[in-house]
Amino acid sequence: MPELLFPLDSSKKFEDQEKVGHNRWHPEIPPVATVKPGTSFRVDCREWFDGAIVNDDSAEDILNAPLLTVHKLSGPFAVEGAKPGDLLVVDILDVGPIPMEDSGPLAGQGWGYTGIFARNNGGGFLTDQFPDAYKAIWDFTGQTATSRHIPHVSFTGLIHPGLMGTAPSAKLLATWNKREGDLIATDPHRVPPLALPPEAEHAVLGSLAPSEFARVAGEAARTAPPRENGGNQDIKNLSKGSRIFYPVFVDGANLSLGDLHFSQGDGEITFCGAIEMGGFIELRVDIIKGGMETYGVSENAIFMPGNVEPQFSQWLAFSGTSVTLDGEQRYLDSHLSYQRACLHAIDYLTKFGYSPEQVYLLLGAAPIEGRLSGVVDIPNSCSTVYIPTSIFDFDVQPSAAGPFQISPGIGAPRAANR
Repeated sequence: MPELLFPLDSSKKFEDQEKVGHNRWHPEIPPVATVKPGTSFRVDCREWFDGAIVNDDSAEDILNAPLLTVHKLSGPFAVEGAKPGDLLVVDILDVGPIPMEDSGPLAGQGWGYTGIFARNNGGGFLTDQFPDAYKAIWDFTGQTATSRHIPHVSFTGLIHPGLMGTAPSAKLLATWNKREGDLIATDPHRVPPLALPPEAEHAVLGSLAPSEFARVAGEAARTAPPRENGGNQDIKNLSKGSRIFYPVFVDGANLSLGDLHFSQGDGEITFCGAIEMGGFIELRVDIIKGGMETYGVSENAIFMPGNVEPQFSQWLAFSGTSVTLDGEQRYLDSHLSYQRACLHAIDYLTKFGYSPEQVYLLLGAAPIEGRLSGVVDIPNSCSTVYIPTSIFDFDVQPSAAGPFQISPGIGAPRAANR
């Protein structure tokens, strides 16, 4: 087994561990370890809320989820010899839930969760249609996920890190803060907000010296969006066997990671749309000197997915175009057309007995495929959502007999409005 460079004790909070990670991006966060190119190592990861979400039949924890605390990242890991302008090569050798536990209080110990976040606390892709907080708990049996909150469904998980990236330079960090601040200024009171500015409250900055904490916490970027360094890309295909090439902006590259998912649909549409869990990941790192200029990888990561994806042979697909729900035509709006495709899928599956919230949760957690099917035919873009039919234990195809009626079970827990 590769050396465990970042251990986590499941009985302790993230900030009380032997080695403390971080939940903000900043070039001055000290690395927890330095590795040589070609080295393989193992990292424990805590789910993004560090145990704030529990295995029960209530969604009050989702309603009150502490968004200022996320993401709880393992790292940074410095790579010896890495310099700005290089490419950092990261191979995912293995990834999985918290090992050696059949069940326990932390997500990853035999279970995980998906949440619909309340509009005033994070929101989601369809927050206008789903403004309230809901939750689904998923149980793991080997590689299979099932839920008491969304019955008649099971599927194989494609486990992956939702978040991995290198540290920004001071210049790049300033660029992020400027452009996101300018966006916020266009509608500063919007709910949900247009972006998340630096926030010192609940910042975790590893072993940074106390004398520097206030300054760095006030500058450090939130980890919610993907950016030039990779970050919270939520790409479900970055699983075992994947190779990722990250731009390097600081000496050592300072790689960090976390936000492990047991499964996810393309887009992670409920915001906490994946099946969130803690676990472990094994990596190997290397360097391509000067690779950013050589390959034109200056403001993005590129990757080669692994070959462990579950195989599906039959799909039911739904399409959407860039027309709003009240009939307003938009010009090639692919974001809108994907929303409409998702809403069409939700409308369809409710005919079998599910609630709209159960289907919304399912689309975030199950291995659905989202595609931009047409982006040139003015004025309508076309987006599509592909749902593997084999995840259901009943026939979801249209037929002359009409939709089979399932029992929705106890349903997805909903938090009380406040």
